[in-house]
Formats: sequence, structure tokens, C-alpha cells
Amino acid sequence: MNAAPVTTLTQFLIEERRRFPDARGEFNALLLDVALACKTISRRIARGALYNLLGDHGAADSVNVQGEVQKKLDVLSHEIFVRRTEWGGHLAGMVSEEAAEPIQIPERYPRGKYLLLFDPLDGSSNIDVNVSVGSVFSILRAPEDGATAGRNPAAADFLRPGSEQVAAGYALYGPSTMLVLSVGTGVHGFTLDPEVGEFMLSHPDLHIPADTQEFAINSSNRRFWEPPVRRYVDECLAGKSGPRDKDFNMRWIASLVAEAHRILMRGGVFMYPRDSRDPARPGRLRLLYEANPIAFLIEQAGGRASTGRQAILHVAPRAIHQRIGFVFGARNEVERIERYHAQASALGDHKPLFHERGLFLA
Repeated sequence: MNAAPVTTLTQFLIEERRRFPDARGEFNALLLDVALACKTISRRIARGALYNLLGDHGAADSVNVQGEVQKKLDVLSHEIFVRRTEWGGHLAGMVSEEAAEPIQIPERYPRGKYLLLFDPLDGSSNIDVNVSVGSVFSILRAPEDGATAGRNPAAADFLRPGSEQVAAGYALYGPSTMLVLSVGTGVHGFTLDPEVGEFMLSHPDLHIPADTQEFAINSSNRRFWEPPVRRYVDECLAGKSGPRDKDFNMRWIASLVAEAHRILMRGGVFMYPRDSRDPARPGRLRLLYEANPIAFLIEQAGGRASTGRQAILHVAPRAIHQRIGFVFGARNEVERIERYHAQASALGDHKPLFHERGLFLA
């Protein structure tokens, strides 16, 4: 008896498109261009030191708009994303972590009705030690006066809340390469079959349990955390003998894509909260092309994504490279963290009577 055929990414997208008879296929074509970019990056990463692709870029100006030293693969991945997607006539413009301003579509190519925002290589500091990294992307509809009028999109055209995303996803480059995607109808994982060069549906309808006993945070930043975050982590670390009455495991990979993937696969909660280290940067992760696409996936999978105070997908962006605090994962845990922030705000963070273990914060 033959096994049932595995659904390819192309087949999956065609089936989704059939639900919308008026769709013309540009959206699917764009997603397949993004998938091709991810396949190409996966091949480059796999070659690593054999092709002298590891280490810093080495150019005198190899610091991106974030003030971060660029890795060789950061620059290469950015170029791959741009070149694989700019030509197809599906995009009006792009935003990348590695570019200070929006990227315009060359005049020799037609413009489309979508905007692409991406971090071409998340977690690139892990590349040199062969730890999983990834690419993250978000897709928005371009303003109607953009593509139709031939206008190049300005930075303001990208400043839209995450709730307006029409698709989001990430590629994970690990022991296997996976593409995890949502077009607004749940979250689905596709594994790259290297023999045929296709992404195959391997993890349909991913769902995050509402409860967990696993959390991820960079504990070296504890001295900068706000009291509600310290309270939450302390309660988790207290385990069965503490107020939560259960033991927790702590994880930290330092790769947003890898952290999100673990949570989508087996649950958990991730925290890179707002802290006091640098008042000009109230968070570490970028809103438009890191927090928003991951939040879209998490919410589509039944979890919750938050700043700690409000839903990420409702935040009105102010700048294309804006940073933000980010907490996501198991719905009940994220809501607990939001509750701790609300209690601290209502009572005043530093009133001794209302300390995080105080009488009125049970």
C-alpha cells in the first residue's frame, strides 16, 4: 500500500488560493519567491567555513543601522532576499534590518501591491558556533496610491500595526530547514526535502498549549528588569516550593527564530522584556520585522504575544527600526505577566507594602 502523497508548499498555497476565486496569484508567487530565498540562504549556511562565509563582514562600514557589526552571512542573506523578490512584480517596496531606509524596486521591474519586511538572518551571532539561526518575514498590502500610481513607498507606508499583516513566517536553518508560515488561517510547518528541493507540509495546524512549565529569558539582564518581570521569574525559579506550586525549566538560545520554533513545537513562554539598560532603546527586538511576524504566528497558533502591557499586534509603530519589549507563548503565562505589570502600574512599582510578594498581590 502506497503512502499518501505529501503536500508541497506550492500545493498548499494553491489550495488556500482556491478559497478566494478572485485571487490572481501574485500573493502565492511572492511567498514562493520568499521560500526560494530561504532555500538559497540555507544552502549558503550549510557550506559555512568551507566557503569562507563565517565571521564578520570585514568592510570598514560593516555596521548596520542598528549599530551592530554585520556578519558575512548577514550581508549575503540580505542580498539574497532582495534579489529573489524584487523582480517578480509583486512588491511595491521592502524594509530590511540591514538597510537604514526602505528598499525601492528598481525601475526596470514592475511594481506590485505588497510590502515585504524581513530580518534576513536572525541570530547570526550563533553562526560561528553552528547553532540554529533563521530568517523572519512579514507581508503587508501596499497603500492603494502606491503601486497603482507608481509611487515609491515611504517609511510611513510601512508603519502599520501587526494586525494588518496578510502573512508572516520564518525559516529555521537547523538540523533540517523548515519554513513556518501563516496566511491568516492557522500556522503550518514545512520541512525542506533536499533531494527534491521542495518544502513539504510536515507540521499542519500548529497549536500552543495555554499552560507551560518552561520559560526562556536572558537572566544576565536581571539587574535591568522591571519589578513585574523579576517577580514572574522569581516565582518560576522557586518551583514547587514557591507560589506557582510547580517546577519550571529555563531555556535560552539567543536566536528569536529558534526560541519561537521551540514554543510552537512544544509550548513555553519567551521574554525579552523592556528594561532600563538604555532608555533610548526600550527593548531589544525590532517591532516591524521581528516582533510583528512572530506575534502573528503565535496568535494564529492560539498563544499570546505582548509587550508585557498590551498586545504586540495592536502597537502603532513610530519608526521602521523601532525596538520593543516582547513576551510571547503560552496564553495563560503571558496574561499572568501582563497582570503583574498592570498591578505594578496601579499600585506604584516601589511601594514597600505592595512588594511583589506582598499581601495584596497574591
